[in-house]
Amino acid sequence: MSELHSAHAFYNHIFDPDLLTVILVFLVLASAFVIIAPGIRGKLRIFWMSRIILSLFIGAVIIALQFSRDWASAGVEANVTYKSFSSAVVRAELGLHVGLSGIDVTLRGNPVVQRNETINYNVAFHWTDSLEQDYAEALERGLPSPILYVAEKFSPGSPCGLLYQYRFSGRYASATMWTAFCCWLLANILFSMPVLLYAGCVTVTAGLFMFLSLASFAATRSLPPCVFAVGSASFQTRLGCSFWLALGTGVLCTVVGALVVILDYMLPKKMRKVFSLAMDEDEDEGDVISGAGGYLNSTFLRSSPPLEILSFTGSGKTWEAVKPFF
Repeated sequence: MSELHSAHAFYNHIFDPDLLTVILVFLVLASAFVIIAPGIRGKLRIFWMSRIILSLFIGAVIIALQFSRDWASAGVEANVTYKSFSSAVVRAELGLHVGLSGIDVTLRGNPVVQRNETINYNVAFHWTDSLEQDYAEALERGLPSPILYVAEKFSPGSPCGLLYQYRFSGRYASATMWTAFCCWLLANILFSMPVLLYAGCVTVTAGLFMFLSLASFAATRSLPPCVFAVGSASFQTRLGCSFWLALGTGVLCTVVGALVVILDYMLPKKMRKVFSLAMDEDEDEGDVISGAGGYLNSTFLRSSPPLEILSFTGSGKTWEAVKPFF
């Protein structure tokens, strides 16, 4: 089913409620980590916060891109026929926003109020529904002619074939993007364990899946473009902000993962110390004294009164005991 919204189009950007929910959730998580940051001691506080914020940013981008409707966009401002079977002409800005799950068609008058009507439309069409049925319902509603014209271009019978191009490419792109999100979750788990090499490799894998998602969606650019003609103006779709944001995030994941792998290979001890994953081996070596019959904790010895170690031999065995000096 098509969905009609009245005021979600602002300056060619679509603010989807699901998208806003994702952003708010990750902002709350980031705020929580910022609040507890003063409780972290040492010089690693800034590094720890940077690492958390960077990880949350990558996760938020991957999820937000699933709901964004700005992977491809187009728009033009022109004098258009407002209603079917009418000669009334209005000045309006027509916009098209393509996402992984559907399209949004916007129409905003300039000025908004013309001919005693408020011209501010945002109609959503989803790939999971029958666009033919959506188009029939849009006709019954009496939506403006420019919106119906753009929706018709995405119908199954359109010679442009936009429905099959964007629907299948969007599905593959969405699937690979969800795979990248799973890799991001796994990488966060591995970063909390002493296996930084695998964490870096999984981070690189997340970036590669994002590149596969971009390649799937960009495959539509290899086909002949479909020109939208509205009044005396025309326009074509172009890659939107979401596409370039996904590209930048994929590069970021790949670079960060590669740096972790390289530094873990060259400076393993320092990397574990930086990530607060230093093993207790060095501490155990300095804090434990080996004896013939067991081990003595040097930390306990330093914090206790002076002790005397007594040895006893008998039956071919040697025992050690500790006696304090008084």
